[in-house]
Amino acid sequence: MHPKLTIIYILYKYMSCDIKSEIICDALYTLKFNRKINWDNPEDLNQWIAWLQFKTDTSIWSTLADKYRVQDFLKEKGFDEYIVPILAKWDSADNINLDNLPNNFVLKCNNGCGDAMIVKDKSKADICKIKNYFRNQMSRDFGKNSAEPHYRVIKPLIIAEKFLDPQHQPIRSSSLIDYKFWCFNGKVDRIFVCTNRTKQCFTVDLYNLHWHRIVDENISYNNHHLKAKIKMPKPVNFEKMVSIASEISKGFPQMRIDFYEVDDILYIGELTMTSLAGRMDYFTEKCLSEMGKLCEDAVKTLKTTGQLNIL
Repeated sequence: MHPKLTIIYILYKYMSCDIKSEIICDALYTLKFNRKINWDNPEDLNQWIAWLQFKTDTSIWSTLADKYRVQDFLKEKGFDEYIVPILAKWDSADNINLDNLPNNFVLKCNNGCGDAMIVKDKSKADICKIKNYFRNQMSRDFGKNSAEPHYRVIKPLIIAEKFLDPQHQPIRSSSLIDYKFWCFNGKVDRIFVCTNRTKQCFTVDLYNLHWHRIVDENISYNNHHLKAKIKMPKPVNFEKMVSIASEISKGFPQMRIDFYEVDDILYIGELTMTSLAGRMDYFTEKCLSEMGKLCEDAVKTLKTTGQLNIL
């Protein structure tokens, strides 16, 4: 449908051609949604994410996206107790050593997405397989192919985190229940909930601040985004989640803050500035447009107060 854009992306991805990330971002967006980004007047949240990424100072984004360094940011905010404990770190797959780790844990890269390896029984772990897997992960230039340049300046690490058991949650889910809070300059707007996550699909649900389901006209379902069959119980720590998300997101036009709740204990999962690289397709156009307006209002406020540095 867009042969020129396809050629641009192939040249960039496979032939190391020097093409600006902004051009690749525009090409990928157009290939997915069959329309270009309106850089002068962004039309929805996806487009605002792209605009913020290339038109404003994003120097702090690499810290926020770094699963290791973000802990210092959270500690400075006073949220130490909600950090998922890091048990070990290595700067090379060859250095991975499981000897001092507990029987179960999670291994992941600090600069990636969807690369976590869950080890439930260390005695059965294949250390050669683990090292080979993370050699491959560490060799990737994460952020290049997705046109997210702030990931490319993160110093790659492999980290071992505390294992959070999905069986110790309020409902049955094969994965951790992911409470994704969408925030705009300190204001929580809606909560996107993911359950039963696999490499192929996950179940989705959407709630407002009153914990009412707002899926109608907001969620776009397909074979990858499945509709939740029952309403999710309100998290025990919901008010605390709202308070933390509000505080962390102050000064940012948009930010997604993820939480987990295991054994009624609250954990901060991650902070995301470019959700799905700014090409989200699980929200409807109506929903993306509404959140885009909230982002636009936040941009105007932060520009007026001098808190947003436009390039």
